Amino acid sequence: MSNFAFVRKAVDESFIIEFGKNLRKIRLSKGISMQNLAYTINVEYSQISRIELGKINTSISTVFEIAKALDVPIHEFFIFDTV
Repeated sequence: MSNFAFVRKAVDESFIIEFGKNLRKIRLSKGISMQNLAYTINVEYSQISRIELGKINTSISTVFEIAKALDVPIHEFFIFDTV
């Protein structure tokens, strides 16, 4: 793996982890459980968990559905510092 690819992978992973942390913070500030959010957007509870833990890179359409369910502008999920 080239140095560029290694750095890119590290940045991507950092971004996904920070996105998940931010999602969790927003969800908790709204007082909504992972189970309730998952039910509302029609996904498995484990998918919300994996997103919040930074284990998966979710689709933009899922982010859109989450934003609607939490009643926040979609850009709110992307306000964080990355490495």
